[in-house]
Formats: sequence, C-alpha cells, structure tokens
Amino acid sequence: MTAADHLSRSALLYLSRREGLKDLATRMRPFRKMASRFIAGETLEEAVDAVKALTERGLMASFDHLNEAVKTPEETRDEVRHYQRLLARIDQVGVKANVSLKLTQCGLLFDKALALENARAVVAEAARRDSFVRIDMEHSAVTQVTLDIVRELHAEFGEPHVGAVLQSYLRRTEADARALCSERVRIRLCKGAYLEGPDVAFPDKEDVDANFVRCMKVLLDSGVYHGIATHDERMIDATLEYAAKLGLPRGAFEFQMLYGIRRDLQERLAKDGHPVRIYVPYGRHWYPYFMRRLAERPANLWFVLRNLVRG
Repeated sequence: MTAADHLSRSALLYLSRREGLKDLATRMRPFRKMASRFIAGETLEEAVDAVKALTERGLMASFDHLNEAVKTPEETRDEVRHYQRLLARIDQVGVKANVSLKLTQCGLLFDKALALENARAVVAEAARRDSFVRIDMEHSAVTQVTLDIVRELHAEFGEPHVGAVLQSYLRRTEADARALCSERVRIRLCKGAYLEGPDVAFPDKEDVDANFVRCMKVLLDSGVYHGIATHDERMIDATLEYAAKLGLPRGAFEFQMLYGIRRDLQERLAKDGHPVRIYVPYGRHWYPYFMRRLAERPANLWFVLRNLVRG
C-alpha cells in the first residue's frame, strides 16, 4: 500500500465514524449508487431477494442487518425482533443462509449484560430453527468482551449454533485462534477493516497476510468447520494448498466473501465444489459499513468523487 493509499484509508475510516456526515452522504446519489454494489438493499425483503439470486448461483449467505447506531435498550430489542423475523423468513424461503450479528447492536457499548441477554435471544431462536449465528467482530476495544460473550453462548447452545470472527490484522489473533479451536468454536477468519494502532494491529499488509496464513493453518488443523473469509487469491491458494497437504475433503471448511465483490471468484470456487458463503449486509444504516469498504480499496473513492463532480 502506498503512502497516499494509507492516508486515504485512514481518512475514510475516520469519516466512517463521523455521525454528522451520514445524512449528507446518504442523500448523495453517487454515494447511494456506489453503496448498492456492496449493500443488498435497505429492507429485509430486498436482502431476501438478493440471497435468492445467490442461491440460484450455488452460493450460501449470511445476512447482516446493518445498524451501528443503537443508543437505547428499546432500540436493541428492536434489533432482536428484527433478527427473529429474519430467521423465520430464512425458514419460509428455504435459502441456504444464516445470520451475522454485531454485539453493538445488542447494546454492548452501554450495557454488557443487556448485550448478552439480547444475543442469547437471537441465538436461542437460531437454535430452535437449527440455524447458526455468527457473532461479528468489531474494533479492538471490544475484542475481549465479544469473545467472552461468544464463549458463554457457545457453552449454552453449542458448536452448531454460534461462532466467532477473528481478524488477522490484530496481533493477538493467532493466540485467540488456538484457544477457540481448542474449545471447538467455529471461526470466520478475515483480515479486518477498522482503524487500529500499531500496538494492537500489524501496520504492514505483509504482516497481516502472514498472520492470516498462520491462523488459517490453525483453523484447518483443528477439525472444526470454519470460514476462510478473503478475496485475496494468494490467501485462497495458500488455503487450498494447505487443505490438500492435510488431505481435507471439499466441505471441511468454507470460503466466505463480501456481497458484490469478486463474483467471478465466488462462482469459480463454487463450481469447483468448494462451499462459498456470501456476507450480505442490508439496512438503512449502511454508511459506516460502506465507508469501511471504500477504505479497503481507496481507488473506489475516486469513482464517487468523479460522479459528484458530474452531478
């Protein structure tokens, strides 16, 4: 990554947290047009239609209702009710999908006990329907408490119904991967998309990639069904090579990718017999997620700016 790209990424991640810019950005047509590449609509039914299309292409999905703006206990309970409706809708439609849940939507930033209660309600509904909830990972300030809650839910509901996310840009992740695998917690391994300091995260991409490979090997060694989440073909090749070395069959793990990114790669892996799950975000509160996606590839920003100039 060039110095200019690093600066652009830092700026975009900073802007993703600026509440006052959300209304302005979401009114800008180029932003909304660009966001539609990454976000499967603003309503549950729009997201369901997007997942139906993915199913027709031989892909699985994980729904993610975007809402990082919850501020009150009642708003968190609205999120729980939304996820319960979503799990029911998945059953009704019959698509191959589960759900991803952020603990900040459950109240983590102002009441840990409430967050656990709300997450438990969602996982209980998933378990009742023989489904699965992936507890998303957010910024490093909540990494430990997120893993604590995952462990508590895992002890109650078991391996088939709740799992975690680990980010290879964090220095602690290899140790977390080894510990969680020993407890048979299902993990989604990704690189990470939040702005973190060098004390907790690797600042250089080469180190993030090297840690991704180390952690991937820990996951594949474990005998637990994990998700390898990347669009980086070098990481995918490294995963396939290590799986072949271990003699793992197709279906021992799955690849995961983001909605709207590298569809060619998604379909190629699926046609080769590898399970592929697409992370499908939707909802009215799409701005922070969208800005983090821009930050992953700052060149996308120039697309938006060109269209702003053109009107």
